[in-house]
Amino acid sequence: MSFSSQIKNELALASADRPCCRGAQLYGMLEMGHSFSGAAVSLQTEYEAGARRYASLLCQVCGIGEPPVQLPAKAGGFYTVALAAAADRARVLERFGHTPEELTLRLNRANLECEECAAHYLRGAFLVCGAAAAPSAGYHLEFSVPHYPLSRDLLALLRELDFNARLVRRKGSPVVYFKESGQIEDCLTLMGAVTSSLDLMNVKIIKHVRNRANRLTNCESANIDKTVSASAVQIEAIRRLEARGGLLSLPDELKELALLRLDNPELSLRELGELLEPPLSRSGVNHRLHRLMELAERE
Repeated sequence: MSFSSQIKNELALASADRPCCRGAQLYGMLEMGHSFSGAAVSLQTEYEAGARRYASLLCQVCGIGEPPVQLPAKAGGFYTVALAAAADRARVLERFGHTPEELTLRLNRANLECEECAAHYLRGAFLVCGAAAAPSAGYHLEFSVPHYPLSRDLLALLRELDFNARLVRRKGSPVVYFKESGQIEDCLTLMGAVTSSLDLMNVKIIKHVRNRANRLTNCESANIDKTVSASAVQIEAIRRLEARGGLLSLPDELKELALLRLDNPELSLRELGELLEPPLSRSGVNHRLHRLMELAERE
């Protein structure tokens, strides 16, 4: 099941206690369903739960007989809900303050009666025109809106709710979207898809931990490579001193460190310092090795 399907199944089963909120959810489904006029009030969707919610809300909110859900003719097809009677279509339009003669569909704010209605409107809108990318692939949530003026109204509503939404045209159709993971989590929670929001958070946490582990591993590998390269240069200098017979004439502290480096080429400066007696700091070991390398450079 895709992440969009998971969200829509969760939203279709979410309840609304207040009649005004049920009306707001239906209003979101009607306006974003690409068919809300005197000529046709219908919905086509791949999601059975969404189609049945749409039919049920038409009956509850508008007081008409519950329309049948037409099953897809073949697997992967669309579930269809349509109002055949002109009187039913007129009643639905009137319920939400619209008329059959309207040329441009806009958001009628009178249908958002209480402070929770906006969330239910978004729930209905997402059920019929929403989509979300799988969190493992990226962060993206969008509403594909049927009319440009309506997309501007949806954008304004989302921004009033403190969402940093954006509007683009994709193949001529308006799309309202946002890409910030925190915004998507908040929007899903607001609409009622709490489980999907938590799933997104969990994936984000796992990705963060994995990325941090990769960064630490890369950093450790880089440090090991740096240590090995530096050790090779130091050992080469010590071997030159040894070949010239100068190793035995070195001061005790330099001779001890030179022999220790030859025996432990893989150790870091800090680890070398801990093997000395008394122990020496990293900077002290570094200073002595530089003296050894300077001596090796002399003829």
